[in-house]
Amino acid sequence: MVKFSRELEAQLIPEWKEAFVNYRQLKKHVKKVKLSAARSTADPSSDGLRCLGFSLLNPLHFLATHFAPSDHLSSQDDEETFADTELVQSNEHEVREFFEKLEEELEKVNNFYAGKEAEFCERGEMLNKQLQILLGLKEIIDDRSSHRRRSSVSENEGTVGDVTPVAEEMIAELERNGVSFTGAVRSKTKKVGKPRVASMRIDIPATTPSRTISAVTSVIWEDLINGQRKEGAGGDDHVSRKKIQCAEKMIRGAFVELYKGLGLLKTFSSLNLVAFRKILKKFDKVSNQQASEKYLNMVKRSHFISSDKVVRLGDELESIFTKHFTSNDRKKAMKFLRPQQPKDSHMITFLVGLFTGSFVTLFTVYAILAHLSGIFSSSTESGYMKTVYPVFSMFALLSLHIFLYGCNIFMWRATRINHNFIFEFSANTALKHRDAFLICTSFMTMVVAAMVIHLLLRSAGIFPRHIDAIPGILLLMFIAMLFCPFNICYRSTRYCFLRVMRNIACSPLYRVLMVDFFMADQLTSQIPLLRHMEFTACFFMLESFRTNKYEICTTSNKYKLLAYVISFLPYYWRAMQCARRYIEEGYDVNHLANAGKYISAMLAAAVRWKYAVDPTPFWLVIVVLSSTMATAYQLYWDFVKDWGLFSFSSRNFLLRDDLILQNKSIYYVSIAFNFILRLAWIETVLRLNLGSVEHSIVDFLLASFEIIRRGHWNFYRLENEHLNNVGRFRAIKTVPLPFRDME
Repeated sequence: MVKFSRELEAQLIPEWKEAFVNYRQLKKHVKKVKLSAARSTADPSSDGLRCLGFSLLNPLHFLATHFAPSDHLSSQDDEETFADTELVQSNEHEVREFFEKLEEELEKVNNFYAGKEAEFCERGEMLNKQLQILLGLKEIIDDRSSHRRRSSVSENEGTVGDVTPVAEEMIAELERNGVSFTGAVRSKTKKVGKPRVASMRIDIPATTPSRTISAVTSVIWEDLINGQRKEGAGGDDHVSRKKIQCAEKMIRGAFVELYKGLGLLKTFSSLNLVAFRKILKKFDKVSNQQASEKYLNMVKRSHFISSDKVVRLGDELESIFTKHFTSNDRKKAMKFLRPQQPKDSHMITFLVGLFTGSFVTLFTVYAILAHLSGIFSSSTESGYMKTVYPVFSMFALLSLHIFLYGCNIFMWRATRINHNFIFEFSANTALKHRDAFLICTSFMTMVVAAMVIHLLLRSAGIFPRHIDAIPGILLLMFIAMLFCPFNICYRSTRYCFLRVMRNIACSPLYRVLMVDFFMADQLTSQIPLLRHMEFTACFFMLESFRTNKYEICTTSNKYKLLAYVISFLPYYWRAMQCARRYIEEGYDVNHLANAGKYISAMLAAAVRWKYAVDPTPFWLVIVVLSSTMATAYQLYWDFVKDWGLFSFSSRNFLLRDDLILQNKSIYYVSIAFNFILRLAWIETVLRLNLGSVEHSIVDFLLASFEIIRRGHWNFYRLENEHLNNVGRFRAIKTVPLPFRDME
């Protein structure tokens, strides 16, 4: 049977953990009472007191004596608790501590619940107001469309139009809801009277990348069009159906998030009630009292149990959402408000095991064939390492990254880090760790199978001019699967990945979300993969695989420059994202400092490229200085900013006060591990005297180590982000609203 403390730990809301009953601490106080009772039993001097029929003091009498008057105790309870009992002096201190802690925990739970309840109720009132404005605007636009059709006849006849009574009524209602209308909306004109909202503009915040461009272009377009209309037709409205649709989507999302928050608050209430019940039963057991029933009655009269505002607001939200967003289709409404979590399939676990076994078998076969054919040792086969091996290395590095991401998901779930909330992923479509492992193992099985087939055909001399196209065919299959429009092979994840990559590539045009800069950070660790992609594109587009003339893609100055430009791109994208965040988030200097880190990395990479072209002692010194400074900058940001470590005032030496992992030594090992792997650039400068095969393998190993470092960094980065959410009790997303008050 699972202990309740573990069950509570597994079910509580991680971001609200500090607001829950500290059940473990209360258990320690109960244990103290138990030990004190055992000492009292062993002490002969306590026999006279036990003859009174109380082995311990009466807890309700103790509460009435030490905590009266209290908001939680009524006068009737006080009369019931003032029984003719004696306090057992040897146990008074322990019991006093227990009930003081219990009272403190009850007050903490009540205060947090009341605060969140008031916040959600205020949010509900605001959403109702926003919804009324939305409905009014939709009616105005619909009425305006029909009125224009009717007034077109009047225009031809030269008659005067007027604002319809429906629009007049709606405008008055909107003004009462705080929407400002400064133009002469109700006035008649000598030409044509058109219903219009003179200065109404709907704010559509750029919460998603696609809204950023549309927000900018819509403002420019509106200013241009409205300027022309004011000069010609006397002005028109700023409200468009497109904006109304965006506003409706935003309000719908806000309703869903508020409903989710109400559900979390209900869970908070029920779990804390169970915790109070359990701890009081434990106290009754060690003290031979029956305090739980009467004290629980007092707990149930507390605000977090007795208040029904959350339940009523939840029912109201269900009714409103069903009526206005799903056309009274309750089943459809519940799909939005209560999305069903997909069940874990044993088939996925089976397939992961199947593909893992297939990968190991095929890789063993490939290693044996490579050894027998001398593909890695014969100098005559160096073309294999120059042409085909980079392509397969690209797939291997990508698979390693996906595998480590699966490990990250597993660790985040094991430590209750809410990564889906941080990344704003939908819980019913987000990848689980088994899904990531399935993608990785199936992908690597295909890659190694292609490597075996390629090596067999190469050794047999079959189609010698075309066999090197096999990696290209594999790449085309991968791209086709990535863009496949059918709902197979994790379509939602594939499309999310493509959207994020688009946002990164177009930085700084789009607003930067957490998932955007997190993925851009991953790209800074995949520079070897990007360079392999550039070589692969060159190799197959120029059809070098037919002649094995790969030199044009490796020795040509033009393609060398292109390769290094590609290596700068991830750093450039991250620097642009930091600049965008600096502007959007109140000119926070930290974002500029973060951009400086990536600029220093770009400069260090440029200097290393110059040293590769002109290996003189002068450029060697510049390389060492620039790379050392960039590495120190990166290490500081890793440890202090991204991981939140190196706090000298912390109770944990060089760490932070709050740690997810209980074993502190893991953090120190991680610091050393990250430090060592950050120094991998030294090998690129020294360039040990190795053969071409050995150099390729060393480069692959260094690229793999960087990906491992990044996967290791990912866990602590999200741990720090999660602890920031915990510190702010942030468990639901705050959706921006489209309409502003008159102020």
